[in-house]
Amino acid sequence: LEVARTIGRNMKKYVLVVTKSTVPVGTAQKVKATIQEELDKRHEEIEFDVASNPEFLKEGDAVDDFMKPDRVVVGVESEKAKDIMERLYKPFMMNNYRLIFTDIPSAEMIKYAANSMLATRISFMNDIANLCELVGADVNMVRKGIGADSRIGSKFLYPGCGYGGSCFPKDVKALIKTAEKNGYPMRVLEAVEEVNEKQKSVLFEKLLKHFKGDIKGKQVAMWGLAFKPETDDMREAPALVLIDKLLESGVTVKVYDPIAMKECKRRVGDKIVYAADIYDAVLDADALLVVTEWKEFRMPSWGMLKKTMKEAVIFDGRNIYDKQELQENGFSYTCIGK
Repeated sequence: LEVARTIGRNMKKYVLVVTKSTVPVGTAQKVKATIQEELDKRHEEIEFDVASNPEFLKEGDAVDDFMKPDRVVVGVESEKAKDIMERLYKPFMMNNYRLIFTDIPSAEMIKYAANSMLATRISFMNDIANLCELVGADVNMVRKGIGADSRIGSKFLYPGCGYGGSCFPKDVKALIKTAEKNGYPMRVLEAVEEVNEKQKSVLFEKLLKHFKGDIKGKQVAMWGLAFKPETDDMREAPALVLIDKLLESGVTVKVYDPIAMKECKRRVGDKIVYAADIYDAVLDADALLVVTEWKEFRMPSWGMLKKTMKEAVIFDGRNIYDKQELQENGFSYTCIGK
């Protein structure tokens, strides 16, 4: 809104004001009203338009997503604004990339609805995974079976120890809040959020169960701090919940992440130990928790791990290892949904 005020104070001719940020539904109208207020104060009558052009960039893949978008969503109110946005995106449309024009509230809603749907798929699969464990099913087989249905598809059906990051948690909360303000409860999304918060503790619960509740004084290694690979983003990361729970239980925590260590130090400080690499992290560890599915965690030397760990116990929060292979190498292995 401060930017809108600045535009209103300084504009001299027609402008199209485009919101790129993910903002609650109705923000464009506030921006429009704010600019108009400033023009009224100046007693100026200058034509302008507002548009909503939400970004759909994935952390770690932003440049690719920008150059080759699945779709470009633009909310406009006038033909003039539509024409400007069409010309702006023309170079990206050479290979038939989809440019979708909508009204402004719909464009704002599309971003929230898309992220909320993806978050819903993750929480749904985590719920299914937890039930699979109880009934003796294998969630990976279930995932493949339902993902083969063309109406469902295979993306975002991977169970794990919860989603984090800057988008899903914030956008789910924002949509619930928007609905609340309009007197409508988003029951499905409330459940999505609740399941996700509980899922962030699932590795801790498995650790507790393995050691029959006696974990005080144990040393636990943690591989992965960022909420997902290819980023150092720790906003709402499951790792933060795990670190808190482990420290509260009197556990020594030693962590390693390829790029998120500095961010973790900023957030957590020196309450935990920072390792030089994956093998340093597991030195004398009673257990290893795999929290982020970085590529460099996929094929460690099991022999080296077995030698350096105090106890050969692994809790895989991202289902990246083969249970049989680990058991053949003498590890106690626990994952999600098996």
